[in-house]
Amino acid sequence: MLLGCSQTWRGRLIVLANVLSRDEVLAIREELALAPFRDGRATAGPAAERVKNNEQARGDDPGVIALGQRVRLALETHPEVRTLVRPVRWSRLMFSRYGPDQEYGMHADNASMFDDGGWPLRTDLSFTLFLSDPETYEGGALLVRDLTGDHEFRPLAGSAVLYSTGQLHGVTPVTRGVRLACVGWVQSLVRRPDQRELLYDLERVRAGLGPEAGSLLLDKAIGNLLRMWGEA
Repeated sequence: MLLGCSQTWRGRLIVLANVLSRDEVLAIREELALAPFRDGRATAGPAAERVKNNEQARGDDPGVIALGQRVRLALETHPEVRTLVRPVRWSRLMFSRYGPDQEYGMHADNASMFDDGGWPLRTDLSFTLFLSDPETYEGGALLVRDLTGDHEFRPLAGSAVLYSTGQLHGVTPVTRGVRLACVGWVQSLVRRPDQRELLYDLERVRAGLGPEAGSLLLDKAIGNLLRMWGEA
């Protein structure tokens, strides 16, 4: 499916278009073309290793680290990420590459990982930010499974798909071309997805109000809910 709108909901999945501009996507692709890659199984857990068949840019390369920081900044400053995800800690971002006959079978990610400083983080949300134009490759869809079934995503380059880390997911086999993406994990200030969604709805209501009493009451309610639910 191709999605070009600013955001698209599907249950608790969200697709954000234009997280990166076209120029930013092209610049990152140019730098990744020069980056060192290795077998993606090097960063997989014991279970995921059996179903993972891709390549990943080396996470210890200074240029790759800088690219990850660039993507992270774009996500951190995105208004929907700030109000829906409320990130407090990020894993090190990884860049993956899939060629023909490569895929990532269905798997579940680890419940905890480490940030750039080596501190543990709880993986509340996962994201895939697409860097390849969908017409340049076939297959390679992000496949996310929920209670309603399997959902496939092949959005425009520069778009990101965010979903709860606990969901089973994978990447379907690439049959033509090359699929580039950036993936990562986030710990949210608010652990529970239903609470994050409620806060997001309240923020959207508040954004539609002017400087009046109702807006002040919403400010108060949102602040008190964050104090009640937030985890530093």
